[in-house]
Amino acid sequence: MSDTTTDTVQTLIHGLLERERDAQTRFLAELVKVPSDNPPGDCRAHAERAAVLLEELGFEVERHPVPEATVKAAGMISATNLVVRKTFGAQGDSGPVIALNAHGDVVPPGEGWTKDPYGAEVDEGWMYGRGVAVSKSDFATYTYALIALEKAAEAGARLGGSVELHFTYDEEVGGEIGPQWLIAEGISKPDLSIGAGFSYNVVTAHNGCLHLEVTIDGKSAHAAMPFTGHDALEAANAVLTALYDWRKGLSAKVSEIEGIGSPQLTVGLIEGGINTNVVPDRVTFRLDRRMIPEEQPEAVEAELRGLIEGAAKPFPGIGVSIRRVLLAAPLMPLAGGERLTERLAARASEIMGEPVAAKGVPLYTDARHYTAAGIPTVLFGAGPHSIEEANAHRADERLPLSDLTKATEVVALTLYDLLSQR
Repeated sequence: MSDTTTDTVQTLIHGLLERERDAQTRFLAELVKVPSDNPPGDCRAHAERAAVLLEELGFEVERHPVPEATVKAAGMISATNLVVRKTFGAQGDSGPVIALNAHGDVVPPGEGWTKDPYGAEVDEGWMYGRGVAVSKSDFATYTYALIALEKAAEAGARLGGSVELHFTYDEEVGGEIGPQWLIAEGISKPDLSIGAGFSYNVVTAHNGCLHLEVTIDGKSAHAAMPFTGHDALEAANAVLTALYDWRKGLSAKVSEIEGIGSPQLTVGLIEGGINTNVVPDRVTFRLDRRMIPEEQPEAVEAELRGLIEGAAKPFPGIGVSIRRVLLAAPLMPLAGGERLTERLAARASEIMGEPVAAKGVPLYTDARHYTAAGIPTVLFGAGPHSIEEANAHRADERLPLSDLTKATEVVALTLYDLLSQR
């Protein structure tokens, strides 16, 4: 056909994706079957498998291996970022460059699974496996959305602009050698970005996050004469008590952005001591401080450092060192992204069968690196209503395959809306 209407394009895309349901499911299953746990962060094999699957679909895939020293500095073993580019329209047609980013690294499976974490088993319409929802699913969402858009262009839809697939492998350690690296190296300069998400909200804001490692040093001594040492655990107990007391006040601070809520503080790791009969000479713990978008990360860090150092100060012979492990800035809406948000919400409301609105979420993602570079970014992809329903980061992680098909249609139609030259 020489030209198409919006209704024609929608019918074409819907029909294509219905026909490709089984192929898309197989594509996702192949990605779930290849482990990409981070830690330890040896993701080269998964990237290569994903690249081959994309090439089998007819895409030209750019492999961008991150230098070994950079990978090791991020606490990983290997990472290869994948980029696919598709330009639409005749020369002279103008339109935005839109990046679609999902990460292939996943948290380790952990205990409690009733399904094989790498089996990609389908049970009553849900696929199970580590990473099936966060976010290998959106490798499949974005790949098949691009396929659908290509078919619409071949059928006569007049489009202008470009779509890029950015498949990266370091979200679980912060995204610095994935999205941030692609942008810093000049490999991609998109105008807009969609990051991995779920199907029943369009996320325009999320929390920031600060991880600190606190080491409290004392002096060991025999338990028969504990007074000859300096008990690091006693001092650590005072520090932790101060932190937990301080945490109670966080609920009084609430973000104005729907879905964000209040700041949070969690002490997630602790270790120390030598033996039962020895005064502990060192205790180390790590804390996670979630920051609402209205907070200033530097001020949050300074406050925590002061609190920790002040709580340990009364204990003679005790030293405190604090190391920043991670500082992730919040995701905030940027000027120029309004139409992206509007079209995604409208298409999602239409396809998902219920109102889908823009909102915030109380977590953080590597999508923040796009907004840090001035690129308006939202999160949307395949997934159920909540991370709890998906068992994300828990045993028996799962994805409803019906949402995979629908989310793909939403993304494809949104891309059409943004690139259409009608």
